[in-house]
Amino acid sequence: MRIPWTRSTSTPPYNTGARDWKYNNDYVEGDDLYRHSKWLAFMERRLKLARELLNPDDSVLIVTIDEKEYLRLGLLLEQTFPEAETQMITSVIKPGGTSRTDRFSRVEEFVFVTFFGSARVQRNTDNMLFDAAQDSSRNIAESDFWEGMVRRGIGVIRAQRPKQFYPIIIDPSVPKIVGPGEALALSQSRDSYVSPEGMEVAWPIKDDGTEGFWQLSPQGLNAATKRGTVRVAGRNQKTGQWRVQYMKAGKAKRVVEGEVATLGKDAQGAWVLDPTQMRVTTLPTPRSVWHRKSHDASANGAGLLNGLLPKRKFPFPKALYAVEDVLRFFVKEKPNAVVLDFFSGSGTTAHAVMRLNKQDGGIRQCISVTNNEVSAEEQIRLRMETLRPGDPEWEKLGICEYVTKPRIRAAITGITPHGEPIKGDYKFVDEFPMSEGFDENAAFFTLTYESPWRVSTGRAFAAIAPMLWLRAGAVGRRIDTIHDGWEVADSYGVINDLDKASGFIAALKEAEKIRVAYIVTDDEGRYQQIANELPGIDTVRLYEDYLRNCESTV
Repeated sequence: MRIPWTRSTSTPPYNTGARDWKYNNDYVEGDDLYRHSKWLAFMERRLKLARELLNPDDSVLIVTIDEKEYLRLGLLLEQTFPEAETQMITSVIKPGGTSRTDRFSRVEEFVFVTFFGSARVQRNTDNMLFDAAQDSSRNIAESDFWEGMVRRGIGVIRAQRPKQFYPIIIDPSVPKIVGPGEALALSQSRDSYVSPEGMEVAWPIKDDGTEGFWQLSPQGLNAATKRGTVRVAGRNQKTGQWRVQYMKAGKAKRVVEGEVATLGKDAQGAWVLDPTQMRVTTLPTPRSVWHRKSHDASANGAGLLNGLLPKRKFPFPKALYAVEDVLRFFVKEKPNAVVLDFFSGSGTTAHAVMRLNKQDGGIRQCISVTNNEVSAEEQIRLRMETLRPGDPEWEKLGICEYVTKPRIRAAITGITPHGEPIKGDYKFVDEFPMSEGFDENAAFFTLTYESPWRVSTGRAFAAIAPMLWLRAGAVGRRIDTIHDGWEVADSYGVINDLDKASGFIAALKEAEKIRVAYIVTDDEGRYQQIANELPGIDTVRLYEDYLRNCESTV
């Protein structure tokens, strides 16, 4: 099923050849002549799946890697996501450096951030490089509220949003915006457009001369013109086009509702801000090189994990606060964000999301995916004991059962797997005892492969029940069995006896926060009949829609 995840974070195998955990590094042997191409094939399949899950309008993909594969990964990201913009961050994770006698001692790893749609960095008071705070108080400036209306970014082209490639008609005598013209078809050249007599037009042309598109639709432009939150701001010297600026929704609301002091509207009907009545704090632009004590993977990765899971080893866990920091840049203003971590390892990302939620009362969700491989050393020992994958004695030592799930439980409860309060305090941003835990919920699922026939005939409902719950937002009670033809939980309902549809529809309408209704039927007509009775509720036809949406073409 396609769900618009707002954020995705990943720490894939670094391909170092180390055999600590097959999950992390032992993807191919260190002396394999094709190790890089095999690793790229492995990554490409997963990135293509990530494309299907990410929200193209506003999301980011975050991937950490070391020097073994960072060059190839950068090229692969650009090849896989040509419409997005990718930036690389260098992060110091081991100030003491690695032990190398004849080479430079490595202290860093790399973080790739791929931006989709309108995704942006949400600034805070830390620029991630200098120790001194970089913010300063100053008079409010127009640049704090007005920005260019041409969508910027690599890969932003007219064909992506053809309906937002339209002329803005401008009266040059003021100058002011008169309104939008008709959007041109992709086959039409803008040179074919004839402006009204006495008027000129502005087109969404980027600084490099290529055709892009406007941030606002024609309807949005009309609304902004009436509010006074869009304006003509002279000409662009690079393109010769009229420059059009606008206020994003949040800032426009503050101005229109009087939260920001103004001097009224100018001749073109745009708001003029009053710089004498308000001062703002300039938040620093975060740097692309990060050097923070909190990002030390030895102290705040391995050391912190040892406090949560005493005597349980996991090589090279990420520093909790480093993951927290990188997520904060993208979810600070999104308390309902969904974070998908499909190489979750020790569970650091889920732990970081808990920290962020505690800091601002957010209800962000984290979905963590991991395998249950055992270390190479354990694998040899277990095979000598005639054990094999699937045996309980084998599975309990795998990454998921031995590290990931116990770490998440310990973080939430504040208690180690041995039943003792976790020692030590969380540091940085907010400090409190780890034994306090978090006010969070967690559910653990095992991924299985189900026969399409069993699913389509309703014989595998219990197996897919967690997926239905996730599709509905993973909120409240989960429906594991259906009694008397239908069942309704906090956020969704399921019906498999359509003769009892009237009771089902009434129960859904009576509930307050229903998001999805699952309708089990092979009859498209009956499905549509029930769906029409449920306006405002997302309806899914089981099991046909489920089987189709869960198919992978990669």
